[in-house]
Amino acid sequence: MNAVVSGQTRMVKVLAALLVSMTTGATVLITLGNNPPAEGPFCLWSYYRLDPVETAIASRACQSPDRWSRIEIYFSGTKAGNIEQLASMNGLASPEDLNCHFVVCNDLGGTDGQIQTAERWQRQWSIEPGRTWFGSSQTIRICAVAVGGSAGPTDCQIKRIETLVEGLCRKFRIKPDSVYYPGDWR
Repeated sequence: MNAVVSGQTRMVKVLAALLVSMTTGATVLITLGNNPPAEGPFCLWSYYRLDPVETAIASRACQSPDRWSRIEIYFSGTKAGNIEQLASMNGLASPEDLNCHFVVCNDLGGTDGQIQTAERWQRQWSIEPGRTWFGSSQTIRICAVAVGGSAGPTDCQIKRIETLVEGLCRKFRIKPDSVYYPGDWR
C-alpha cells in the first residue's frame, strides 16, 4: 500500500514539474513573439523558416534521372537581387529569360538563403550557351546572389546551396566531382 501511495506522490511531483517547465517555456516564447533570439553566424530559426529544398527541386515538367550530369554554382556579380531584379539588371524582358535554374538570395532582395526556382528549371530546359555561358546542356546552373571574393555568399546561402546540391546529386545521380563552385567560394 505504501508503494502505491509513494508512486502516486512521485507522479504528482513529475506532472507538477512538467507543468511548471511548460508554462515557463510558453511564457518565454510569448515574450519573444516574432523576434527570435540574437542570430549567430548561422541561426537555425532563420534556416528552418525557409521552404524545403525538395520543394525547389520539384518542377512542373517530367524529371528524368539521367537528364542532368553536372552542377555549376556561380556568383551573380551583384550585392543584391532576386530572380526579378537579376532579370531586370541583365536587360531581360522577363524573369523567364534568366539563364540559370536556381537563384539563392542573400538578405538584400530576398530572404537570406531563399531558393528561387527559375522557369528554365520548371520546364527542365537547358541553359542557352553563347549568352552568358558556354557549358554543357546537361548542367544545372545555380546563381548565388553575391559579388564574390570578400563580398561572397552568406553562411545561410552556403548551407542552402550545399543542401540543394546534395538533393540534386541524389535525385539525378550526379557525382560530387561533377559539381563546380566559383574559384573564390568559401
